[in-house]
Amino acid sequence: MERLVSIIVVFPKAEDAKNIRNILVRSGYRVAAVCTSGAQVLQVADRIGEGIVVCGYKFSDVMYSDLLADLPESFEMLLIASRSVLELCDDRGIVCLELPLKIHDLANTLEMMMGNLLRRKKRKKLQPKVRSEEEIRLIADAKRLLMERNSMTEEEAHRYMQKCSMDSGTNIVETAQMVFALMKY
Repeated sequence: MERLVSIIVVFPKAEDAKNIRNILVRSGYRVAAVCTSGAQVLQVADRIGEGIVVCGYKFSDVMYSDLLADLPESFEMLLIASRSVLELCDDRGIVCLELPLKIHDLANTLEMMMGNLLRRKKRKKLQPKVRSEEEIRLIADAKRLLMERNSMTEEEAHRYMQKCSMDSGTNIVETAQMVFALMKY
């Protein structure tokens, strides 16, 4: 079963990164890229938009903490390092696994992180979209036009636009634009 969240694997040694990738792929995870530097990770992250970075603590160009600061908020990081390095890790919001790595622990940790990402994505989707002043004005003007031309109350005009929006699969701003386009003539 392939998981929905993409993973970027980054370790300073390409061989280590490929070994982790192979373990993940055999376990059914989608690995978007294998990298050896922070710059490569940021390029891939911009392209895929969200996911998990599985990494060591130091790369040729950056430390894990600097990479975490530069990653988009839609990414989580799993730091894999020795106990001595993890004891120095004071970053909150970063998930850590100690070397030597147990495949079972890696899989369980990634499942937990994926669940967190998917819940966060769902919560964000459920939040109402913040509209600009122009969009608010456009919706109000479209309702006013419907009220004048069709003798509707504001509530009826609003419900009409909501129904049209749902029926056509567009958002209410696009529906307001369609109202103007159709009623101008």
